Amino acid sequence: MIPYKHEPFIDFSQEENKQAYLEALKLVESYLGQDYPLVIGGEKVTTEDKIVSYNPADKKEVIGRVSKANQELAEKAMQAADQAFQSWKKVKPEVRADVLFKAAAIIRRRKHEFSALLTKEAGKPWNEADADTAEAIDFLEFYARQMLKLKDGVPVESRPGEYNRYGYIPLGVGIVISPWNFPFAIMAGTTVAAIVTGNTVLLKPASTTPIVAAKFVEVMEEAGLPAGVLNFVPGSGAEVGDYLVDHAKTRFISFTGSRDVGLRIFERASKLNDGQIWLKRVIAEMGGKDTIVVDSEADLELAAQSIVKSAFGFSGQKCSACSRAVVVEDVYDQVLERAIELTKEIKVGNPVENHYMGPVIDQAAFDKIMSYAELGKEEGRVVAGGTGDSSTGYFIQPTIVADVDPQARLMQEEIFGPVVAFAKAKDFDHALEIANNTEYGLTGAVITKNREKIEKAREEFHVGNLYFNRGCTGAIVGYQPFGGFNMSGTDSKAGGPDYLQLHMQAKTTSETL
Repeated sequence: MIPYKHEPFIDFSQEENKQAYLEALKLVESYLGQDYPLVIGGEKVTTEDKIVSYNPADKKEVIGRVSKANQELAEKAMQAADQAFQSWKKVKPEVRADVLFKAAAIIRRRKHEFSALLTKEAGKPWNEADADTAEAIDFLEFYARQMLKLKDGVPVESRPGEYNRYGYIPLGVGIVISPWNFPFAIMAGTTVAAIVTGNTVLLKPASTTPIVAAKFVEVMEEAGLPAGVLNFVPGSGAEVGDYLVDHAKTRFISFTGSRDVGLRIFERASKLNDGQIWLKRVIAEMGGKDTIVVDSEADLELAAQSIVKSAFGFSGQKCSACSRAVVVEDVYDQVLERAIELTKEIKVGNPVENHYMGPVIDQAAFDKIMSYAELGKEEGRVVAGGTGDSSTGYFIQPTIVADVDPQARLMQEEIFGPVVAFAKAKDFDHALEIANNTEYGLTGAVITKNREKIEKAREEFHVGNLYFNRGCTGAIVGYQPFGGFNMSGTDSKAGGPDYLQLHMQAKTTSETL
């Protein structure tokens, strides 16, 4: 078998790649505005009620419409998934893995098309869209290989006269609730991890980005996935989401999204419903309030570049984005000044034209982020950005707020937009203290040339993904397993060596010979 290597990123400075992407954008534009059905037990179901997906960079442009599930259809999907589970759980792991390998090959052939769709539907600049598609391919390839490693279980000891085995069996029907910010990678990754381990899935994608999910469901069908294993049920969280989380037949919920919704799911999943005979498992990846710490013994150019890139890539709409820069006072002014210079060079515009920064996702996000930019005037000094324009799309200028108190709201609350707060630390120990003073614990970075300080941070900086001398975004599947502590979720480490086990249960069999 070919060893796993992550999908390479495309270099758009090369003319042929640029032209290929422009062609892909044309292809996507040719099918904008179409209707997509629900998929329940392999049947295409169309409803009157639709979720309409708009382009956040050009809010009049309709990307497509998906049929909207209600409770009755959700129930039908649950029955289909439950029935399909009875046979899918018995399909050999090798066959399940082959479906993922085939799907990865299909997506790889259509890579630019999927990325171009992300540019249109999620407002992703070319390189961000390409990374999202590459990550989706990586999840398919990585989890298929992981399943092949786990299929025979783990060796356990046997005494004379007995033979013991320890193997994994699937859980049952899973609800996958995926986010809009990585609408391909996370949606596909969470779905196929559940499927390759022998479970069946009800996929409820984010309502702002359902078209890429509909296209992915088509790919899985083309790759040979049997009817009923993957059911596509976009709908409202209050109506369909709650109903499925509460359902007695739901065995696990895989959720990626905000802290508040994650807590709500966790609480609802803990309640026993009539006919339920198990404790539901929850796999949750929630928010982040991520810090880059800059030491006095740091490469200051690297520090400024890392902060700006991590804060403003995909308009700061990543749970891993840098929204706090904590800089030791000796170098604070130099780092801040250089970060301001770099930020003022950033071009914001329609990502179709390959600007560095595109829009934020929708009006609600625009309003929330702008309110934090306003708050920046009270809690610190707005030294770059602070303005936005939502007349044609939801565009916000990259914003730096300097001299913010570590306890201020800008330093504590997840903004999920292109706003970074700078705070001054007395020394490295103080900087680590500030970095840890949040209820989250997802990613962090430390820029320093001092080996002792690196080791101290490795031990004391309490985050699931810690990076040295680089930015705090951009975990690669199989290379940097991703997930965080505290209010950042269940630290489920997507793209890691023990992620698939979360979708299975271990069974010990012991035979006396």
